[in-house]
Amino acid sequence: MNHSIRDLSLAESGRQKIDWVKRNMPILSGLEDEFKRTRPFEGVKVSLSVHLEAKTAYLSKVFAAGGAKIAVTGSNPLSTQDDIAAGLVADGIEVFAWYNATPEEYEKHIDMVLAHGPNIIIDDGGDLIHALHTKLSHLLPEVWGGCEETTTGIIRLKAMERDGVLKIPMMAVNDAMCKHLFDNRYGTGQSVWDGINRTTNLIVAGKTVVVAGYGWCGKGVAMRAKGLGATVIVTEIDPVKAIEAVMDGFHVMPMTDAAPLGDIFITVTGCDRVIHEEHFKKMKNGAVMCNAGHFNVEICIPELESLSKDIREYRKNIMGYTLKNGRTLYLLGEGRLVNLACGDGHPAEIMDMSFAVQAMGALYILENKGKLKAGVFNIPESIDRSIAVKKLESLGISIDTLSETQKKYLGSWQV
Repeated sequence: MNHSIRDLSLAESGRQKIDWVKRNMPILSGLEDEFKRTRPFEGVKVSLSVHLEAKTAYLSKVFAAGGAKIAVTGSNPLSTQDDIAAGLVADGIEVFAWYNATPEEYEKHIDMVLAHGPNIIIDDGGDLIHALHTKLSHLLPEVWGGCEETTTGIIRLKAMERDGVLKIPMMAVNDAMCKHLFDNRYGTGQSVWDGINRTTNLIVAGKTVVVAGYGWCGKGVAMRAKGLGATVIVTEIDPVKAIEAVMDGFHVMPMTDAAPLGDIFITVTGCDRVIHEEHFKKMKNGAVMCNAGHFNVEICIPELESLSKDIREYRKNIMGYTLKNGRTLYLLGEGRLVNLACGDGHPAEIMDMSFAVQAMGALYILENKGKLKAGVFNIPESIDRSIAVKKLESLGISIDTLSETQKKYLGSWQV
């Protein structure tokens, strides 16, 4: 079987991890059972670019259970787990990824996962869609559409749609209610601090935490920081979100004012140069920086390096930059997604909902093959509500329903 991974002998460890998350992902397990019966993806070629850890591996196996021919690669060099890759290969799935791939190796793996000519793509950050619209555009006629997992990827897709260059329909999974309301807020909120705490082994209580960006991910990170006992500062460019942060009980100020106050800095914006030279020069000795946005551009590493007289690794995933002013700043996980570069990503129960959206979004693409024009599409509300119902059922929770009288009342303009 075609694959490019580090070490196939790690397969048993990977299988154990995948089996563990499966036990805690009841919605996806239900879809796997359904797909085994109905085989909706029989013969369909699916290419996935994902953070290659246990939960995304299980999503791959769910597609395979539905008959899909799967090829998988990573969406971040530091989030791929080699034993997970081996576990998938041992179970008959093509994988092209390994931990800490060089930029050249990472790009080669993207090309390899697209080489089998996908009909559907599952993207996380937009690397597959970019390759398909540039050097591999000859593959586009066979692509029916795809799904995009994250905010950054949807920003790229909407820019392509605006410029008239997007050639296929793409489902905006991140914008689904059962994704961003839970994954971005509660998933990021917990997993970011999992990554920071396991990497630094430092206390959060009593420290000042600066959160750059108050979207759903930033809300979750700030909420958990407050719960851990930190004083929280939020930096924002959106006046409405800034007011939200104030009313949620956080200090709000520009990054230039927050720079000398923070002990821990977390960027969650999806933009570049959020923390740069001006801020580095003001930070206190021992400040810790990390990023929870998709690409490692939010903390300007080239400028940090140019200001430094000594750079060394102090602990796994902790690089220390001693500046010419004598202060040392610490960067976690090379400025990549801290929850995946330094941890295992979001909890399984959260990703159960997100990946159910992915699976159902891909099924929607399949069922509407040839009917959707090129563009970015929202996940239908019926899919969101179906997943929410399944989640409540898995939790043993029931809710009220409207009576016919209530439905009539809500649908009438007369009192």
